[in-house]
Amino acid sequence: MEENVDERDPDTPLSHPAAIASTEKKRDGVETHTDKSRPSQQDATGAGSSSDAMDLEFVCCLLQPPISHLDSDYVAIRRVLLLRKAQSNPSALSHRKDWRCNGRGYVAYRNFIRRPRDTSQPSTPSHSSGRNLFETDSFGSSRELRTNSLGVSRRISFSSTASDSERMFRLGEPAYSFVGMHCIFDNCKFSVTILKFGHMSSDLLAYGASDGSLTICQVSEPASVLHQLKGHTKDITDFDFTSNNQYLASSSMDKTIRVWDVSKGNCIRVVYGVSSQLCIRFHPVNNNFLLVGNSNKEINVINFSTGRVISKLHLDDEITALDNDHTGQIVFAGDAQGCVYTVSVNSHTGSISRTHKNKSMRGKSAITTVQYRTFSLVARCPVLLVCAQDGNLSFFSVAMEAQGYLTLVCSLKLAPRIYRFRASFCPLLSLEKGEFIVSGSEDSNVYFYDLTRPKHSCVNKLQGHGAPVIGVAWNHGENLLASSDSEGMVIVWKRAKI
Repeated sequence: MEENVDERDPDTPLSHPAAIASTEKKRDGVETHTDKSRPSQQDATGAGSSSDAMDLEFVCCLLQPPISHLDSDYVAIRRVLLLRKAQSNPSALSHRKDWRCNGRGYVAYRNFIRRPRDTSQPSTPSHSSGRNLFETDSFGSSRELRTNSLGVSRRISFSSTASDSERMFRLGEPAYSFVGMHCIFDNCKFSVTILKFGHMSSDLLAYGASDGSLTICQVSEPASVLHQLKGHTKDITDFDFTSNNQYLASSSMDKTIRVWDVSKGNCIRVVYGVSSQLCIRFHPVNNNFLLVGNSNKEINVINFSTGRVISKLHLDDEITALDNDHTGQIVFAGDAQGCVYTVSVNSHTGSISRTHKNKSMRGKSAITTVQYRTFSLVARCPVLLVCAQDGNLSFFSVAMEAQGYLTLVCSLKLAPRIYRFRASFCPLLSLEKGEFIVSGSEDSNVYFYDLTRPKHSCVNKLQGHGAPVIGVAWNHGENLLASSDSEGMVIVWKRAKI
């Protein structure tokens, strides 16, 4: 018998019931979730009045941990422990047992996101995906449960969980808490490689997929898909909104750049290149300029109105990530060898020149995220977050008086990644203390890290995806966090009010 049988003590309380969300509305393949009210005292009492009132199948299906072996004794002992836990704290289970989505329970959702995905068909706007959601029976037999559990090596939950020590820490830090899922977009059948909210927007969300499609949504109730943009023939590598969210520019592996009218959902300009276009940004002050990094080791400045290249800068390797400061005078670029460049930009003429090259990253892995922030309480100056595909996260201070010279403040080493995972600052969380970032992972979770803690840097995680989580993005105000995975699912999480 393995020692990890007791990995979760039966006396340990369940995840906060506020993390369990219920479905309220659906539109265009979108599941919208709101918090359920607390069950009545009668329900809580009735759930524990006798063993007959306890749904053993539900308890086992809901709380069975992931297992990586075929030891039936392990499964049996786990179920005994879980039953004791349910009997000792019946009111905690009633919150999850009452949860319903389209008439189905939580276990049906878990089975749904574990389902085999057919990626042979092209992605089309799905108005019926929501109707097909949770078609699996909620409560199967013990034999079916055992068969399903053995084939799955990841835990699926609606709750935001952490270790016991982290949970105790979070009690005093309400900024870490999430109340559950706000809505789900499941209309895409391919990997969603990138997603972003509109500039200074709390409602407008867009995401790009590996089949070349772009989807524009609104997340306010009722959440819905506004447009699905078709034109690219290969992976969407990046996109960016103008400052007024009127236009969206996208880059792709098909060597083209496309500019879209957000309100109408049509393409208004195509710029053809000679190599894959890997990253793109609108100039924050002069939206007539587009800065594009490509696999030809170039940063091109393109005139948005004419589609012509105004100027270009040759660097040492493929440019895989871009971001600029708030003035637009400095651009930060990451390449395929883990180097970060500081580039000066003339906002009037569009001319660009290289000023610094930083080699502080530990490895020579492609940079997936470069994100600038105007101020940090930890560094007391502008800062830059850099994420590499090998799992290295680096936090730099930016000396604006020295034309954007970078100094490494701290770093964090995560497990190497197969996918091009992205990370993001958590600015509002960082206003309290620490320097927090959020990132996806290959174990299907969304993790929150405090870079100022060399040990036990993970402060929280969100569970709900059934595939590796690739992209993360905050809305304006940081009350909603969007995450996307390799199977095409986009989840919008709602943060608890402070």
